[in-house]
Amino acid sequence: MTIRHKPSEETLLAYAAGTLRAPEAAVVATHLAFSRSGRDWVRTLQRVGGQLLDELPTSAMSPDALQRVMARIDADGGEAVMPAPLNDMLELPEPLRRYPLGPWRWLGRGTRVRSVGVPRDGDCRVILFKIDPGRKMPQHSHAGVELTCVVSGSYSDEAGRFGPGDFEEADEETNHRPIVDSDVPCICVVALDGQIRLQGVLGRLLQPLARL
Repeated sequence: MTIRHKPSEETLLAYAAGTLRAPEAAVVATHLAFSRSGRDWVRTLQRVGGQLLDELPTSAMSPDALQRVMARIDADGGEAVMPAPLNDMLELPEPLRRYPLGPWRWLGRGTRVRSVGVPRDGDCRVILFKIDPGRKMPQHSHAGVELTCVVSGSYSDEAGRFGPGDFEEADEETNHRPIVDSDVPCICVVALDGQIRLQGVLGRLLQPLARL
């Protein structure tokens, strides 16, 4: 499997530094599950960041710092037992299997979506798209940033062909119409900030139904 499209250096640096929003980090982690070289590069960035932190001057802690931390741990009552996530898609990469999934919803002919239970950050959330072979998404632009990673199948748009593990970054200036070119449905995970803006007559008809 050859990954042709990767996150930008800025996005990987933000991921390594832990400054991406949770929905965006979940989609980047999905890409990294497919990309050994990407994982190696993130680890390098994290090591460099750790070395820089080690070189910072130290600051004295208050004498009772340890006692206050231990008191907070004791007050927490120990580690809570969490129920198993409600996730019925065992074929998903591990970074996505840890989250519950909402029900599939219709979004137009041959297109279904379901929510992924990654904690939202403002209007930024994670959605799974499942689009049948040969189907086109309506021409659309974006109200905010959109990060996409292909999980299975493939699609093509103005930027090229995207298969499993490939990553696409779109923003307010991006206007595209992906088409599924694989012989199986294309499943993508998307961190979406704001609403998709559908274009054309069909898009205007579907816009009231396209609130994700």
